[in-house]
Amino acid sequence: MIDRPYGAVRNINIIDMYRTHTCGELRIGDAGKEVCLAGWVQRVRKMGGMSFIDLRDRYGITQLVADETSSAEVNAAAEKLGREYVIQAKGTVAERSSKNAKIDTGDIEIRLKEINILNASATPPFTIEDDTDGGDDLRMKYRYLDLRRNAVRKNLELRHKMAFEVRNYLDAHGFLEVETPVLVNSTPEGARDFVVPSRMNPGQFYALPQSPQTLKQLLMVSGFDRYFQIVKCFRDEDLRADRQPEFTQIDCEMSFVEQEDILRLFEGMAKHLFKTVRGIDIKEDFPRMTWNDAMKYYGSDKPDTRFGMKFVELDGILKGYGFTVFDNAKYIGGICAEGAASYTRKQLDQLTEFVKKPQIGAKGLVYARVESDGSVKSSVDKFYSQDVLAKMRDAFGAQPGDLVLILSGDDAMKTRKQLGELRLEMGNRLGLRDKNKFSCLWVIDFPLFEWNEEDGRYYAMHHPFTSPNPDDIPLLDTDPGAVRANAYDMVINGVEVGGGSIRIHDSKLQDKMFRLLGFTEERAQEQFGFLMNAFKYGAPPHGGLAYGLDRWVSLFAGLDSIRDCIAFPKNNAGRDVMLDAPSVLDDSQMEELYLKSTYIKKN
Repeated sequence: MIDRPYGAVRNINIIDMYRTHTCGELRIGDAGKEVCLAGWVQRVRKMGGMSFIDLRDRYGITQLVADETSSAEVNAAAEKLGREYVIQAKGTVAERSSKNAKIDTGDIEIRLKEINILNASATPPFTIEDDTDGGDDLRMKYRYLDLRRNAVRKNLELRHKMAFEVRNYLDAHGFLEVETPVLVNSTPEGARDFVVPSRMNPGQFYALPQSPQTLKQLLMVSGFDRYFQIVKCFRDEDLRADRQPEFTQIDCEMSFVEQEDILRLFEGMAKHLFKTVRGIDIKEDFPRMTWNDAMKYYGSDKPDTRFGMKFVELDGILKGYGFTVFDNAKYIGGICAEGAASYTRKQLDQLTEFVKKPQIGAKGLVYARVESDGSVKSSVDKFYSQDVLAKMRDAFGAQPGDLVLILSGDDAMKTRKQLGELRLEMGNRLGLRDKNKFSCLWVIDFPLFEWNEEDGRYYAMHHPFTSPNPDDIPLLDTDPGAVRANAYDMVINGVEVGGGSIRIHDSKLQDKMFRLLGFTEERAQEQFGFLMNAFKYGAPPHGGLAYGLDRWVSLFAGLDSIRDCIAFPKNNAGRDVMLDAPSVLDDSQMEELYLKSTYIKKN
């Protein structure tokens, strides 16, 4: 039998004027009942004088039958039906002679007594089935049809279930759901804002919130010690599979807490979601990894720990033997792929081309196979003796049949990131990134600042309200780049599903933070004066976290893109191809908003 969709309960007690039951509800125990169903025609099959009609709604599919025992009116109506016609069907539940174990209603059928065509349908541009013949662009243009497909509907039912369980968990822990404004002020730091012109305030603009960050901090000042909101946020940035211009956060803030309080409570939420939504009962605590270790061993601040292949640094082993690529490198590191020594030259060449892709940027790849006798066969054999290669092998703990892959470069951080991409590629090739396996961890102790060479100043790694680690506050005056943030991210299967920090609640420390970020006193007051003024009236210690609801759902659904768990997503160019948005405003609208475009349309 098929899995019952999230949120689809057989005894859901839906009785409407058009139907007595849903299309996923009836079973063999209902045989003999007079029923009325309503839905969409999935398909019609003709067999001699009989018509078999699959009727679909969001709860399932029920087979309807019109034959020689049916009235002439019923058979005539059945002849008219096409795919996606909306109909009402009345009849008697009967046991099927040819049962269908693939659907929940596969033991029964409805012997038709009446068909009412509620609305005819044009032939849809693609089949409304799990294995549809519609491409991405076509399905996005007709998203309202795509949403009828079982696979897409299940994703939204999963999303509903997760949001429901989030509210249950947070309500049980004393959180209040509070709505914050959608029209706010622009804060140029970080990602680009979407801006909205104000007709009543000529020349001035609102921004759509990238996050309710300052507003939820004001709620802490107001005494709402546990706040949450499942909220839309907006960022005008380049898109990837895990990004949309508008996305949904599970946004939370707490007063009178330290980092440990937040990690414990939101790890509890993650475990609650795993148990109630996926049926996975996680007992053990989530591991914690510092940012430095994540970058050192995985080349990523969101490492996928479903598999090993931790980096091993090889500078002390492979330098000084005449191989100039290594001798001149500032970093040499590698991974060991267990059992991959059988890789052919063609496969190794493919890996070399992979790391040379512009988005990765490595110059080449060195490999070494561990042979059955323990000896090492390398692509740079002429530079190294077996003694040196054996030291390299032992540094990895490599065994016969393993494959070592090595990258080097002038920039350690950049090379580690390249090695991280290679590690993920090998994880994919070796089948180690199972979507039904979950590995969770916290990444902590991020740098508070990152230095920008072009601008010659520091930027906040997270945002300017993140508190420094209390132990590192003295370094703000002497070595700001060494200061750790009191911040944390939750990572599952290499995906950052959420993150947050303890906030600065002292106005003097916040002033210092703004100065280190290059804010003048006037600029800080202009952009964040409302928050600084609020802190003067007794701000409690506070901190929070925001989970990405879209990412959580896509992770639980085993999807490669968050688009498939959003009802009406944008494409990779940020366009809604169904609504044809964004679009050009007419001249009268532009004039009313005191706007004039400088864009020159290209031929």
